[in-house]
Amino acid sequence: MPEQPQTIRVGASVLNQTALDIEGNSRRIRVALTEARAAGVQVLCLPELCLTGYGSEDMFLSAGFVESAMEELVRLAPATAGLITSVGLPLLVDGSIYNSVAVLADGQIVGFAAKQNLAKDGLHYEPRWFQPWSPNHRADVRVGQERLPVGDLIFDAGLIRIGFEICEDAWVSDRPLSRLVERGVNLILNPSASHFAFGKNQVRRQLVLDAVQKPGLAYIYANLLGNEAGRAIYDGDAYIGIAGQIRNSGPRFSFQDHVLTIGDIEFNHPESKPDSDSIPVKFEFTLAEDALGHSVSGHRAALDSERQEWESCSNIKEEEFTRSVSLGLFDYVRKSRSRGVVISLSGGADSAAVTCLSRLMLDLAVAELGLDAVVRRLGCQHPESIHDLKQLRFHLICTAYQATRNSSDITRSAAQAVAVGCDSEHFELEIDSIVEDYKRIVAEALQRELTWELDDIALQNIQARSRSPSIWMFANIRNALLISTSNRSEAAVGYATMDGDTSGGLAPIAGIDKAFLRSWLTWLAQKGPVGIGPFAFLDKVNAQQPTAELRPLSQNQTDEDDLMPYPVLDFIERCAIRDKLMPREIVDKVMVEFNDTLREQAVFWIQRFFRLWCRNQWKRERYAPSFHLDDESLDPKTWCRFPILSGGFEEELRGLK
Repeated sequence: MPEQPQTIRVGASVLNQTALDIEGNSRRIRVALTEARAAGVQVLCLPELCLTGYGSEDMFLSAGFVESAMEELVRLAPATAGLITSVGLPLLVDGSIYNSVAVLADGQIVGFAAKQNLAKDGLHYEPRWFQPWSPNHRADVRVGQERLPVGDLIFDAGLIRIGFEICEDAWVSDRPLSRLVERGVNLILNPSASHFAFGKNQVRRQLVLDAVQKPGLAYIYANLLGNEAGRAIYDGDAYIGIAGQIRNSGPRFSFQDHVLTIGDIEFNHPESKPDSDSIPVKFEFTLAEDALGHSVSGHRAALDSERQEWESCSNIKEEEFTRSVSLGLFDYVRKSRSRGVVISLSGGADSAAVTCLSRLMLDLAVAELGLDAVVRRLGCQHPESIHDLKQLRFHLICTAYQATRNSSDITRSAAQAVAVGCDSEHFELEIDSIVEDYKRIVAEALQRELTWELDDIALQNIQARSRSPSIWMFANIRNALLISTSNRSEAAVGYATMDGDTSGGLAPIAGIDKAFLRSWLTWLAQKGPVGIGPFAFLDKVNAQQPTAELRPLSQNQTDEDDLMPYPVLDFIERCAIRDKLMPREIVDKVMVEFNDTLREQAVFWIQRFFRLWCRNQWKRERYAPSFHLDDESLDPKTWCRFPILSGGFEEELRGLK
């Protein structure tokens, strides 16, 4: 008589880790293990490279660093008592380094599975550090006094046979999935470090759904969470799939250190014989009790049908933008040990957006963690003086409006409204005398008067640069993070003053285009994120046309007069940079997209874009770090490579008609 199926409680624990923080990462893993055990979990999937941090970069090439990770794994092993789990770490095998997961069962390391397909596009550089493991290959590695198996292995615990797809393994056309099923695997674990991008979670979800179309196969997916190393944000996706459906999924963009998602799955005893490369795992399974009604500490997922409300709303991109950047900013502030943020608030869209995001990071964090926990995690000075969210905002957000003779009452009023609406500590500085002193000193040296006819760019830039020293002083005095307010559209064409409005340690909106930012601000003013509501104080910002306010007010300067309409700029940028089209290929596309456009106008815009793009690569090289949000990033350090010096397509641009 065939053995009866048995229900096993499984889990995916997403973790907010920090690159190079092996001790701290291990401590958070231990807490996650304890929570999972308390919830009755018997098989737990943890994220990719969770022991070292995925973003450890060239330290993966350090033998000492890799050795330290192994030493910590040995110390961590007893904490896995009562569990079968995976812990990601770099592994040195025969002189090469591999991206691997250690499999631990009931306090013992039983072997290692190695990643077969390395991520090498966009911001991923895995082939720089790791070797891909060959399918069906097996080796041994020394751990202490033992030699343990490593490779394309199956871990056989009797009732379940576990195989691995490590992040990128599941994204390739020839994923290990089918081979694992043929070898008798009935449970696949996917430890991942999959960075956030708009809508990307739906692709991950489909990868899991595709896998569990295989009869009898269960799948556990666990991603990283938060801002681990600076640029990439991880949304903490977690999925448990079986029988063609997602059984359970976890909440995204949590401010917790870890989030546990659990599910009860009924397994049939395998009928086939173990694979020849199966590693026996001694583990006694117990019956899972009370299904998902078990109460555990911290946060864990509800049933998939009870997903977070915001996930199902019509403004999903606005919600994702809000929550990803808020979480990324929160982690950047706390992990850099900054005492809050400082913003040069001009009253325009970009600085208003950054200020609102600074408020939102606190609002969302407090809503989830509570005021006291946020105060502790951000290391606020004088915590005894912070009694409510309004005081927390004032304590951590500092803004300053810096006026010259070219500043208008409109932007001053708009900046004041944003400062009041975000409860920031706000200052108004008059810097016109500083600008005039610079102009006078240079005019005397040149022995001529500076004029707008001859010196337009210089006279604009000196105003922006004159704002930098004072805002840096606020940041230094407060030991806070100075935030740059430049967006991606400005970065594309160099419409920013180096050492002026680009000043700062982080550029959180440099990965998003101006057209979206303006629509996001309108949405934020009228509707706002689920659970937060609208920011009506943005009406004064949204009523304006974007302007640098660097020329005399009588000239009515606007960004789009200086450049082109932002929707056109963003469209050309996508064609040229994302899609890699040549100037001649874009002309007809512009005319179709903007159907009332004359060919002569389209050619003019394209020529302007490419010339500005090519001249200003040096500026993009000097931008503060930005968050990665989609596949259109212009960050030359992690995504979009372009020569600083080039011929700039000049011959082709001259030939456009």
